[in-house]
Amino acid sequence: MPLSCRFVRVPALSSFVCALTAIVVASSPFTYVSAEPPTARPSGTTTKMVNPQTRLVEQFDDYHGERIADPYRWLEDPNSKETAAWVAAQNKITEGVLSKIPRRQEIRDRLTKLWNFERFGLPSRRGTRYFWSRNDGLQNQSVVYVADGLQVEPRVLLDPNKLSADGTVALSGAAISDDGKYYAYGIARSGSDWVEWHVRDVTTGTDLPDCIRWVKFSRASWTNDGSGFYYSRYDEPQEGAQFTGANYHQKLYFHKLGDPQESDELIYERKDEKEWGFGGSVTEDGKYLMIHVWRGSEQKNQVFYKKLTTDDGSPLADAPVVELLTGWDADYSFLGNVGPMFYFSTDSEAPLRRVIAIDIRSPARENWKTILPEQKDVLESCSIVGKRIVCEYLHDACSAVKIYELDGRHVRDLELPGLGSASGFGGREDEPETFYSFTNYTTPGSIYRYNVQSGESELWRQPKVDFDSSAFESKQVFVTSKDGTRVPLMIVHRRGLKLDGNQPTILYGYGGFNISLTPGFSVSNLVWLEMGGVYAVANLRGGGEFGRDWHERGMKENKQNVFDDFIACAEWLIANNYTSSKKLAIRGGSNGGLLVGAAMTQRPELFAAAVPAVGVMDMLRFHKFTIGWAWVKEYGSSDDAAQYAAIRKYSPLHNLKAGTKYPATLITTSDHDDRVVPAHSFKFAAALQAAQAGEAPTLIRIETKSGHGAGTPTTKLIESASDVFAFLSQVLEME
Repeated sequence: MPLSCRFVRVPALSSFVCALTAIVVASSPFTYVSAEPPTARPSGTTTKMVNPQTRLVEQFDDYHGERIADPYRWLEDPNSKETAAWVAAQNKITEGVLSKIPRRQEIRDRLTKLWNFERFGLPSRRGTRYFWSRNDGLQNQSVVYVADGLQVEPRVLLDPNKLSADGTVALSGAAISDDGKYYAYGIARSGSDWVEWHVRDVTTGTDLPDCIRWVKFSRASWTNDGSGFYYSRYDEPQEGAQFTGANYHQKLYFHKLGDPQESDELIYERKDEKEWGFGGSVTEDGKYLMIHVWRGSEQKNQVFYKKLTTDDGSPLADAPVVELLTGWDADYSFLGNVGPMFYFSTDSEAPLRRVIAIDIRSPARENWKTILPEQKDVLESCSIVGKRIVCEYLHDACSAVKIYELDGRHVRDLELPGLGSASGFGGREDEPETFYSFTNYTTPGSIYRYNVQSGESELWRQPKVDFDSSAFESKQVFVTSKDGTRVPLMIVHRRGLKLDGNQPTILYGYGGFNISLTPGFSVSNLVWLEMGGVYAVANLRGGGEFGRDWHERGMKENKQNVFDDFIACAEWLIANNYTSSKKLAIRGGSNGGLLVGAAMTQRPELFAAAVPAVGVMDMLRFHKFTIGWAWVKEYGSSDDAAQYAAIRKYSPLHNLKAGTKYPATLITTSDHDDRVVPAHSFKFAAALQAAQAGEAPTLIRIETKSGHGAGTPTTKLIESASDVFAFLSQVLEME
């Protein structure tokens, strides 16, 4: 699975350093002079600040004849008392430093004020009922509402805030039966990827006894009669391995409403293919179970199906699973069906994607019909609503929406409020109503109701945020990377910005897993802009902004292209007088954390600050934990000699050099992250603190009862953003 789903005034620096030094000397339990870092310090090198030195162990591994030290291996055990003590000590150091920044509270107060605005999720209609989520502003988790119409006063169906006192139990998936009678919902605790499913009676608002456990990377899909739903799960992990053990052999099940989970019917498994995963979804006509077969993060899949009824609609027992699309040759996304005619969006023979129709009665490739051929822009998403195809294309990372008939005839373009990101467009194949949201960097997400037949679009909900959007502007430029590739760069700042090379700037990037970074509103980024900062977003290779080729030019042996693109964007911002190396910070999370780690180790002099969040920092061992093996399709593996040679050159943990002046760094991670296990950040922080030769602080902020980011309570989001911006305001010497 991808690492990330589309998600982050004080005294002089010397006082900041002194604060850190004082805390380390007074309270750190770590070893200092007696413990040398992995690479010995050059003779004569002096360090102007005291960094905590974590205990080293004698641990070496052989990688294809190269002996690699791993002296912080013990930090991979999240359950050990020593690791817990290390986490507590590091957090104490970091909090001690951040608490001495006077502007921290000012930033937190402004974030809290701005965050306090009403926001809604996209409505879904089932039967006569509408379901949507709403947050009144500062609620830790959004509340699910139900109503018998859009103009009818809704009632609370599910309030996740009541599931825990601190807001760390979050809704993680939902499925509504076709008649709107049952609401199946998944909950995740403390940000874990493990999800537990329950079923609520919509009329009474009470839960049924059904409880489904050990679900991960799966949705639920109801049968048309509401008798039960399909889902996928893993075997129960061994004790102590819940947050670190590898996840293999996912299985597809059917749960009959009212039965215990032990009685669930196993629909499909592959004992011979431990890496295969399965997503089951019932077609809207109820006649087929579609089985999406995935293999790690690979952007290629297979599609199987199983007939659920006879042609006359009678239930069909023991029908075989039919392997429709095999060979792992391309990505196929099922859109819907009209009887035996199945519609897919695919990049097969179309790197920018096309829409095809396959008659399952004659499914040979030569019989496929192209409904929408590949266009000049990448087809980002597609759905069938009201017997029409709704397509969202990306033009230079901004949305363009087009409506087509099922035979491919163009109906109209949907006029959006401006340049930005449109998303949603879910609905039923036989009903013309859909909802979509629109946002950009200075426009909060507004929700529109749209009729695909008539073309009528009306505003349903528009957030009111206490800021003046006209005070800011954004523009897109194209940066030439090291090999001549043109890389889009979005830049947002206050109007009338003086280009004197002295503006505090955050450069943000991701660059991986075919994920596109499109314009989106963020309260935390708004506060940064209000503080006078510049916010820049780089659309790097490895992402999905320009289709399959763009993605593949930034993966595996081509991964260095991503870092080159990012560095080129940093150099462009400096060359064009937006900022300088003394005023430039880089930021990214998950795969973007790897990006920041690689950039700061390759070009430490280029940046003043780095904020890598939940990053993949140990590229030699990432595949040994939880779902890390799934990223081998994206990164390659140290088990392969050729791939190892490429990975070793940029792995952040293994490219730190003692005696180097690294940027001021605030590493952030979470103790319950079972996507990118926190050991990545722990080990990188320990090694960076040992290697740092300059005055810049090297801190790690470890969130407790939190995970990879999804479902994080509002209070924790505000606290984290406050700490990051306080840190950057100090390091970048903001006025």
